[in-house]
Amino acid sequence: MSFTLHLNHDAKTPKYKQIVKSVIDGVERGSLKRHQQLPSINELSEEYYLARDTVEKAYKELKALGIIDSVRGKGYYILNEKPKQIRVLLVMNKLSAYKKAIYESFVATLGERATVTLHIHHGSLRIFRDIVRDSVGHYHSYVVMPHFYNDVNISSIVDTLRQIPANELVLLDKEIPELTEAHSSIYQDFTNDLYGALESGQDLLDKYKELVLVFPKDVKYPPEIVRGFRNFCAHFHKNGRTIESASSETELKGRAYAVLEDSDLAELVKKAKQQGLILGKDVGVMAFNDTPLKEVLADGITVISTDHEQMGRSAAELILEGNTAQIKNPFGLIRRGSL
Repeated sequence: MSFTLHLNHDAKTPKYKQIVKSVIDGVERGSLKRHQQLPSINELSEEYYLARDTVEKAYKELKALGIIDSVRGKGYYILNEKPKQIRVLLVMNKLSAYKKAIYESFVATLGERATVTLHIHHGSLRIFRDIVRDSVGHYHSYVVMPHFYNDVNISSIVDTLRQIPANELVLLDKEIPELTEAHSSIYQDFTNDLYGALESGQDLLDKYKELVLVFPKDVKYPPEIVRGFRNFCAHFHKNGRTIESASSETELKGRAYAVLEDSDLAELVKKAKQQGLILGKDVGVMAFNDTPLKEVLADGITVISTDHEQMGRSAAELILEGNTAQIKNPFGLIRRGSL
């Protein structure tokens, strides 16, 4: 009976998950064939010094996944041949128009060579931990957006990510320097990206007396955005301030606003109209993350944005090619009439 179980006793991944992964890897490599018999629960527990319950739990999960089957009185057998598709887990922090663009580009680039399972962690480390716990060993690649609430300790995020084999992990949208293992990432450098985008629009910004960043605190956005805004204002001696909502603004004339939420964008466009102001002349408006609506709203809204479709393509290409790399995603200012 040819079966070698690969266990790492120092790993944080539960032993039963390691058994599951070892069997699946054997099927995919072709070392475990259809109808091949596996060691019994007692044989495996004795040979590898494992609790019987651990082996039984692993076999139950493999059976539920359709990888193995059991015959009463005879034991456990491999049910499936080598899968024809790459299994990919995609974990996002939330759903939005631009996350949809990433997802669609990612899936389209993978094509029929992969199946993608999507989970949302909503910025909650607890939910993310549960997703990782239930998923490790079931996929070939794990693509994760590591955006969490500000009160989440970075070491807790890193500890959870380390449960995923580093060569199977792709971080999406944000890099985590504290994760030192050789993983892949398609990332934005939020501080320097925003600084560079604003710098490229200096000729448009010079006509405004003040720059205002509308940065809501009740929505999870990277704090590096504020840092990039403040760095730009300090370096180029611009009057700048940060507010939480556009609803607090009364006099817009002579100011340029950078907004992250569509609700704040709509509020500014409405107030400019009420005050008889012309966008791009009396008041400037820049929005984050491009959408088709922003291209046509008010004759075109200037946008600060990364290339979301490229982010999805790059992540998929890394998986298809089996490469490990850190790739900075393109970012810039799309000039339209509102600035």
